Amino acid sequence: MMLYDAVNLRIEELKKENNLNQYRLSEESGVPQTTLVSIKRKRSKDVGISNINKICVGVGISLKEFFDSSLFDNLDTEELSNQ
Repeated sequence: MMLYDAVNLRIEELKKENNLNQYRLSEESGVPQTTLVSIKRKRSKDVGISNINKICVGVGISLKEFFDSSLFDNLDTEELSNQ
C-alpha cells in the first residue's frame, strides 16, 4: 500500500469511529473542507503533517495513535524512498 493511501484510509476510519462527516471533521479539526475533499479524492498527495496533526486534535488522538494502525504496516518502501 502507498503511504498516501494509508493516510487517506486512516482519516476515513477516524471519521467513521467518531461519527463525523467531512463537514464536522473540518469544523472539529480546523482543516478546510476543501483540503479534506482534495485528500479524499487524491487531488493533493501531500497531506502534510500539520494537517494530520490538526485532524488528530479534532478527533482527540495523538500523532502516535494516528500512525499506530495496521494500515501503516506494509507500506510500499519504493514509494517512500522516492519522496
